[in-house]
Amino acid sequence: MKALTIKEPWASLIIEGYKKYELRSWKTNYRGKILIHAGKGLEKENLIKFKDYDIDIKPGMIIGEATLVDCIKVTPEFQNELIKIDRTVYGRSNHAEDFAWKLENIIKYDKPIPMKGQLGLWNYEDV
Repeated sequence: MKALTIKEPWASLIIEGYKKYELRSWKTNYRGKILIHAGKGLEKENLIKFKDYDIDIKPGMIIGEATLVDCIKVTPEFQNELIKIDRTVYGRSNHAEDFAWKLENIIKYDKPIPMKGQLGLWNYEDV
């Protein structure tokens, strides 16, 4: 199964349902089930930003799964639509946000799986 490592708190925001689009600098043609891996990298300044969100940070774990259904080029108009959904989650960051990976059918795992992540989409065989 494909997996994607995402820094915290972004991975937990996805799994808890606050974030339906994962913003990336690169596009993918892959569609289907994807594991969400919370990387060990932690953006501490964003923990304060999301202090009022109900998230449980679990770095270094596969914390759930989703279905990747689309990859959308981020235009200024699309960015404005995302900001209307949630300014805190989708406001501009210091990351390249050229493509929005649309995620649906998000499932949080009751028992996260300890795992070292990788860059890009990677294969995980044990789920």
